Amino acid sequence: QVQLVESGGGLVQAGGSLRLSCVVAGSGFGIKGMGWYRQAPEKQRELVALIHSGGTTNYADFVKGRFTISRDNDKNTVYLQMNSLKPEDTAVYYCNLVPSVSRYWGQGTQVTVSS
Repeated sequence: QVQLVESGGGLVQAGGSLRLSCVVAGSGFGIKGMGWYRQAPEKQRELVALIHSGGTTNYADFVKGRFTISRDNDKNTVYLQMNSLKPEDTAVYYCNLVPSVSRYWGQGTQVTVSS
């Protein structure tokens, strides 16, 4: 049984920063690739960034240079540092495994960027 709990979202002005956290309850966290996803209103959910068990990271082109994904295996936590936020980053942000597992989707955390 794995449970993912996201936090850290909020309302921020364009150009601002937020740091999201995802705590993973369950075993085997350290060997799993983890990702941050987002879903904007009336759009499909998309992968934003991922981090492999060894620490290698990959980013979607639309966040490269602005977002940083990291993990703390001792704390079973994945982070997403978001800088230079844009209004188009407004979405609900979720964490999940990569590839995602449907039964692990949590409630996500809302990020709203005002212009």
